[in-house]
Amino acid sequence: MAKIKKRPERMCVACREMKDKRSLIRLTRTPEGEVRIDESGKMAGRGAYVCRDAACLKKAAKGRILEKALKTKIPPEIWQQLAQEEAANTPEATKQE
Repeated sequence: MAKIKKRPERMCVACREMKDKRSLIRLTRTPEGEVRIDESGKMAGRGAYVCRDAACLKKAAKGRILEKALKTKIPPEIWQQLAQEEAANTPEATKQE
């Protein structure tokens, strides 16, 4: 009998939905106070998760939700990286010939 393995879930700070941990982006405030995008999901420090969806990223930026969750100001470079991450995960429009 095979054991069913649990998949860790986390809550998006913008839409407040529980989703698979791997489908979210984790931002971490390190003990030194620096904000980073945590690809491994295991970086030390205070973490917050946000969906890779453009609407969630806009909501998190507009309402300063990520800044409140991490209790620090997020530098513009991080917002640019998040925008690039979202653009990379957006499916391209199908071409009409």
